[in-house]
Amino acid sequence: PGLSYAWIFNNTTLDLQEDSRRFVSQATGSLSLAKVEPWDVGNYTCAVSSAGARRRVQGPPTALTLRGDGVMGEYEPKIEVRFPETTYAAKGSSVRLECFALGK
Repeated sequence: PGLSYAWIFNNTTLDLQEDSRRFVSQATGSLSLAKVEPWDVGNYTCAVSSAGARRRVQGPPTALTLRGDGVMGEYEPKIEVRFPETTYAAKGSSVRLECFALGK
């Protein structure tokens, strides 16, 4: 509770409000990119903020590169679900469940 995640791309914070190809999970901090394009190549850094501690910490950068041969193989379609088997919520509260569809 109180943590939020953001990603920095080549020293600029990603604005993902209107981006349909990229998504940041506020449950895990994971960044998902759909259909990587040449302009996605660069360094990605995760930043975690804590409202309670009033602190922001950045991880090490991770480089994204494109393969020269363009071959990534076939991926079997699957749904990635990362939430508990049972989720409890109080009436009138908000709940976030995240699910990712992967594959080709």
